[in-house]
Amino acid sequence: MNLPAQVVLMASYNTWMNAKVYEAAGRLSAEALAADRGAFFGSILGTLNHLVVADTIWLKRFAEHPARHAALDRVRPLPAPSSLDQLPFEDFAELSEHRRMLDATIEDWAAALTVDDLAHVLRYTRRDETFARAMSGLLMHFFNHQTHHRGQATTLLTQAGIDVGVTDLVMLIPNQDAPPT
Repeated sequence: MNLPAQVVLMASYNTWMNAKVYEAAGRLSAEALAADRGAFFGSILGTLNHLVVADTIWLKRFAEHPARHAALDRVRPLPAPSSLDQLPFEDFAELSEHRRMLDATIEDWAAALTVDDLAHVLRYTRRDETFARAMSGLLMHFFNHQTHHRGQATTLLTQAGIDVGVTDLVMLIPNQDAPPT
């Protein structure tokens, strides 16, 4: 398995799915986006903001990697979110623009990662507790977290009458010519 290529695939999937979710969400009014739908982060807007907040937290941690990848220069100056349910963007257009910037950053960064980068043990602190974990595992969590909450967002959008369409990763995995068996 080519781990850097898998990270690139997941970054591409992340961008593709976010574009689909945001296009679908953009069909709703500001009131419908902000309506409390009983989800973990309340509304569609709250759920999408949570993803931006969590991605920002993780990208700022990843920016401390000794390789100091230039793509992460875009997130280094961003303010650290204060809580996971913070709403840094109440305006959907501003949230969408920021999401596109984060997704471009993730794709550029993913393309620069090496096997050695992914083997690095990253140390970070959360709520006064220090962790030391392999980048490869942290990236699995990073992308899985996005998929999890995007799934919640697509459910909320479906309940609001908006179809996001196909969401399967398999859509981005290229067909391969296989020898006959």
